[in-house]
Amino acid sequence: MSQQSRFPTAINPDGAAILDVERGSISMLNTTGSYIWQGLQRGESISSIAGSLALTTGESSLAVMRDVEDFVDELKHRGLISE
Repeated sequence: MSQQSRFPTAINPDGAAILDVERGSISMLNTTGSYIWQGLQRGESISSIAGSLALTTGESSLAVMRDVEDFVDELKHRGLISE
């Protein structure tokens, strides 16, 4: 899933802010959300992002995959990424 963002994004150690100029909204992401967002922007697959997060956090791969998929669905719902 390669996502070239059309949204200006500010990233810092605490997370990220994504500006949707058309809708006049800002989406604030925590550090995990920012990690996922950046991975998508680099063209990484959801499974690759989830696998890296599971290794980093020591959490169950299955649980992390569900959480990443839910987060990606929310980004889609907000119109920040497409299929």
